[in-house]
Amino acid sequence: MQLHTGFRSWTLILVPILAVLFVMIGYQYICPAGDDSPAKLPSKFNFTERDLDRHVEFNIKGDDVIVFLHIQKTGGTTFGRHLVRNIRLEQPCDCKPGQKKCTCHRPGKEESWLFSRFSTGWSCGLHADWTELTNCVPVIMDKKEAQRNKRNFYYITMLRDPVSRYLSEWKHVQRGATWKTALHMCDGRSPTQDELPTCYSGDDWSGVTLTEFMNCPSNLANNRQVRMLADLSLVGCYNLSSMNESQRNQILLGSAMSNLKNMAFYGLTEFQRKTQYLFERTFSLRFISAFTQINSTRAANVDLSELVRRRIEELNFLDVQLYEYAKDLFLQRFQFTRQREHQEVRLKRREERRWLREQREQGRPWPTKHRGGGNRGGGGGLEKETDSDFPTTTEDYTSQVAHW
Repeated sequence: MQLHTGFRSWTLILVPILAVLFVMIGYQYICPAGDDSPAKLPSKFNFTERDLDRHVEFNIKGDDVIVFLHIQKTGGTTFGRHLVRNIRLEQPCDCKPGQKKCTCHRPGKEESWLFSRFSTGWSCGLHADWTELTNCVPVIMDKKEAQRNKRNFYYITMLRDPVSRYLSEWKHVQRGATWKTALHMCDGRSPTQDELPTCYSGDDWSGVTLTEFMNCPSNLANNRQVRMLADLSLVGCYNLSSMNESQRNQILLGSAMSNLKNMAFYGLTEFQRKTQYLFERTFSLRFISAFTQINSTRAANVDLSELVRRRIEELNFLDVQLYEYAKDLFLQRFQFTRQREHQEVRLKRREERRWLREQREQGRPWPTKHRGGGNRGGGGGLEKETDSDFPTTTEDYTSQVAHW
């Protein structure tokens, strides 16, 4: 009996120890020693390294231009203000009190490096989409600037969860917003009234209920993100009779995914700190102050039934697919960039240790500037970050689209 009791006691002790050892051995195979980067995120899409590595050699002193494609109710106003007020630049944008636009010139030149609402205004039309911008921006830049060198245009945008974005647009329209001055230019012309009927009579749609908003078949809020990122010329612009609906939707979604993937950068409203991190690493620019996450938005405060939520998802089924793709790619890019940065820091520290060892073996004193090894704080160094540095809160959209 005593032997049996002793055996049970040892079993109770050994089992947890063996379990821990098993986990540790398994961890060594999953995460090899020296690799302190997180485990690889699973992905539904077969992204290549070229898809994930988005660093560009942005030359602010040369002829490069960042073009911000501002999709309604995606946090674009907040991000647009970051671009003109919050980037650490040799020659900061000149933002005068009371003026909606800032002057963002290259160092020592009277040329703009940024094409956005808050720098050049709505030069290609109110909330111009990919189809409009890619045709309009080069022409506008040549008109504004006498020197017509070959420019590199780096397109960027922000996306948002489709249900939240849709509700936010509804609340904005309910308060009187219309965007009716938008041009919707495609293949050299704006859509006719028959091609794009208005959802309301009168000056605006203020006071519209969510049901009324959802019931208008020509409501541009439906799948807005896909439409604004796709090449509309591929589907006959706003002429719905040019092909069947299923074929049109397939082409639009494929085009939007392709254009988004090939953009220099895009961020997600739900991941503000990661958006900041990826922008800084993509363009080798640094923001002065950190982006913030704010939970309380008008969209978040709408009490939805499951039936209504499903209806909104059905109306935005293309945006739902695009956002799933965008979120996956965004998080894969974030992890890829973090891992590469970890590797670069480890390599630098290894080189510094090797250099110090050589100095010690040769009997030379250690220069103070090399001790402590690293580029910390300051501009280009690796931040000491943990998962808690990237909040899991869902939204940051603190301001409405201003009426210009």
